[in-house]
Amino acid sequence: MKPDATPTDDPPAEELAFNFRSGRLSLAFVATVGERWRRNVERLRDPADLARWYREVGLLDEAVTVTPAGLGTARTVREAVYRCAKALIAGRPAAEADEALINAAAAAAPLVPVLRGGAGFLIAPAVDAESAVLSTVARDAIDLFTGVLADRVRECDSPECALLFVDTSRPGRRRWCSSDACGSKDRSAAYRRRRQARTTRVAGPDR
Repeated sequence: MKPDATPTDDPPAEELAFNFRSGRLSLAFVATVGERWRRNVERLRDPADLARWYREVGLLDEAVTVTPAGLGTARTVREAVYRCAKALIAGRPAAEADEALINAAAAAAPLVPVLRGGAGFLIAPAVDAESAVLSTVARDAIDLFTGVLADRVRECDSPECALLFVDTSRPGRRRWCSSDACGSKDRSAAYRRRRQARTTRVAGPDR
């Protein structure tokens, strides 16, 4: 089992920016680790980072206090969500231990929906707000893994991305998390490879 990401280096600020291309709350949470295939960059390096992610992902307008223990729990649940998603993509059962971690987080009372001026908002309860936010994320993972979009969970086909995302395209054959980003890079790389191959054939072997 791969260990949780740890902030062992000091990557540039752009690598610590949050990624919201996954199209689903729980998968966006998984994306708080970057370059899982290589460096395993931890973007939730301290409690303030997690509090900021909760706001930037759109869960809350006001910051919630995150404790060091709460950050550790959130990271553990995040990795369980990641492993369950990978199992789903591979067509194999998720580990019972990972499901138990997600279920435990989801058992806490979630964020509370309220109506203000005809618009809906989520607010944190007065007690144990950080557990409520994490519960909302965990419940989204359960809903995703057991709902109609379960067979649309994908891993980006780019070897330099591997972001998990939900394929909402009509045919359901999306290969990349973003056609404009990873898709464009992969198409350009494929074109360069074909062009190089043609050049090599025309030039013939070295003499």
